[in-house]
Amino acid sequence: MGRRKSKRKPPPRRKLIQNLEKHFKCPFCNHERSCDVVLDMSRKLGRIACQICHEFFQTTIISLSEPIDVYNDWIDACDENNK
Repeated sequence: MGRRKSKRKPPPRRKLIQNLEKHFKCPFCNHERSCDVVLDMSRKLGRIACQICHEFFQTTIISLSEPIDVYNDWIDACDENNK
């Protein structure tokens, strides 16, 4: 005689959370991962600068801002200037 099967379900799998990038591709010199983002929450400023061509951008941030938000603001400002 055998045992009855357990009706217990396996534990749910954990979802892998990936961290967002802090290094981005420069829109001016096209080097990969050359732009670093620094978020200064005390001054509410987000700064991004390229290490290769030394381009610099600064914008205001809120408490929910992430590095990708600063990069997107920089890209938007570049597009607006090119119009």
